[in-house]
Amino acid sequence: MVIAVPKEIMAGENRVALIPDVASRLIKKGFKVIVESGAGMRAGFPDEKYKEAGAGLIDNLESLYSQADIVVKVQRPVEHPEKGKHELELMKKGTLLISFFYSLHFPEVAKKAAELGINVISMDAIPRTTLAQRMDALSSQANIAGYKSVILAANHLHKIFPMMMTAAGTISPAKVVIMGAGVAGLSALGTAKRLGAVVEVSDVRPQVKEEVQSLGGKFIEVPTDESMQDSGGYAKEQSEEFLRKQKELIFKHITEADIVITTALIPGKKAPTLVTEEMVKNMRPGSVVLDMAVEFGGNCEISEKGKTVVKYDVTIIGESNLPSLVPYHASEMYSKNLLNLIDYTSKEGQFNHNMEDEIIGGATIVKDGQVVHERTKALIQ
Repeated sequence: MVIAVPKEIMAGENRVALIPDVASRLIKKGFKVIVESGAGMRAGFPDEKYKEAGAGLIDNLESLYSQADIVVKVQRPVEHPEKGKHELELMKKGTLLISFFYSLHFPEVAKKAAELGINVISMDAIPRTTLAQRMDALSSQANIAGYKSVILAANHLHKIFPMMMTAAGTISPAKVVIMGAGVAGLSALGTAKRLGAVVEVSDVRPQVKEEVQSLGGKFIEVPTDESMQDSGGYAKEQSEEFLRKQKELIFKHITEADIVITTALIPGKKAPTLVTEEMVKNMRPGSVVLDMAVEFGGNCEISEKGKTVVKYDVTIIGESNLPSLVPYHASEMYSKNLLNLIDYTSKEGQFNHNMEDEIIGGATIVKDGQVVHERTKALIQ
């Protein structure tokens, strides 16, 4: 089977789906790998490296897609600015597309794939089970995003992070508040602690308290009687009453912080508003808010997608694609997630799209002209 790697065309996307080392490993497993010329350049992987790995390089995108049995991408398919067609329309019927797809947010793209006969496995729908851990691209990219969020926020802060005792006096450590203790939040916590900050973390799931404390953070606890985690380990959508209590409790923490990083996402829903305009108004001049959920509506009421703005003397960072700012390692990790997925269900260069398998079936959005992912199907109907 032929695996094709096109250049990412979404604005601001610097990652590539397959790095040369992984391409080489797939070739040894019996696959043929073809790569669009320049696909890896922005991530630091030149064409020569793909040639050395044994991959074929193709200049013509239509030719690339016409040969592909499997197309691997990072971003969901979109309208191609140069071809005047949707990326899905460039693929031949029966092609398997593996990428982030976010079908709960973009169900119309799943419908289009079904109409065109393109099969889709979505990397954001991989079940969060022990067996699927090696394929969990959401977590691998969130790890990178959490790290970069702290570096970016620190760059905009007019202070240093660590406590420093000097002949001129003592400098107090920076205070960082992180909203959400998922993979991104814990990565941000670890990074901020390593830089010397005092870190407080809020999360709707009380069961993450131990993880926060093990990394040296202080857990901001909101009393609740209900479970805030679904069976898949994701945070559930919270009630208005809970969100009101949470906002009251964290108001003091946020307004005393130097940096606030928000990471809260609910699959298929608009991100919950955690930092209100009123909170930002009351923050210290020169402080920073970084909204990691800005792509899906934002946790900060006044963040702007794709922009860094200053409001009420507070810098608000709305960078929607943090992993793309560290494209070398983000591509390396995503590429290995793809390798593990393909290796899991393949034999001698043939991909077995087994819908009975918990991982493959669970991550499949479209198969044989039908939207088969139940939650996506419900949104279309």
